[in-house]
Amino acid sequence: MGGSLVVESAARGRGLIVSGATLAAYIPAALALNLLPGSDMTFCLAQGLRGGPRAGIAAAAGVALGCVIAALVAGAGIGLIVAGGAMLADLIRGAGAVYLLWLAWKSWRGDNGEGALPPALPAATAFRDGMIVNLTNPKVLLFILAFVPQFVDFAAGQVLAQFAIFGVIISAGGMLVNGAVGSFAGGLGRSLLNSPKARLYLARGTALIFAALALRLFVEFLPL
Repeated sequence: MGGSLVVESAARGRGLIVSGATLAAYIPAALALNLLPGSDMTFCLAQGLRGGPRAGIAAAAGVALGCVIAALVAGAGIGLIVAGGAMLADLIRGAGAVYLLWLAWKSWRGDNGEGALPPALPAATAFRDGMIVNLTNPKVLLFILAFVPQFVDFAAGQVLAQFAIFGVIISAGGMLVNGAVGSFAGGLGRSLLNSPKARLYLARGTALIFAALALRLFVEFLPL
């Protein structure tokens, strides 16, 4: 207790928003969470398979930006309203699930394995999709509200700035991990697209991944 107060006092004396000791505890925990397979990683993998390495990396960047925005919303206190408002959370979740289903339909209908090799998915489109899918998943905001406050020094003030720092850190880790997954999947996917049958399977498989993510978004929030 006394040692912690000394560290915090020293940090404030140097004008630091977050102490070095707090960062030393937060960064490994955030990285460990980023390494766990989840919806964001699966989405970036699917985007990489669908559109190539650049699309996979761009999707990871969109997811990362969505996470930073969610952290800022949580830090501003709006997240508490969303967490406590079941109807608003349901609307956000429903919008996200519908968008994923739309992406699934586009992928299912987009390539039947015939004709010329389809162009790579534009990075801007993959980035947009990643950000929208992340922002319309209430679980992201609820996760930030559950995880980040454990490291926030509310007594020190500058709560929004602390949330922003923690959000950037976890988003950067997610960008590295999800970007690597998306890039690898993109390289594999583009190499397989020379085969018409493989193209058909990739399009159908990507559509099923998007549809499964939409279903998961619904199931995770169903009342017990």
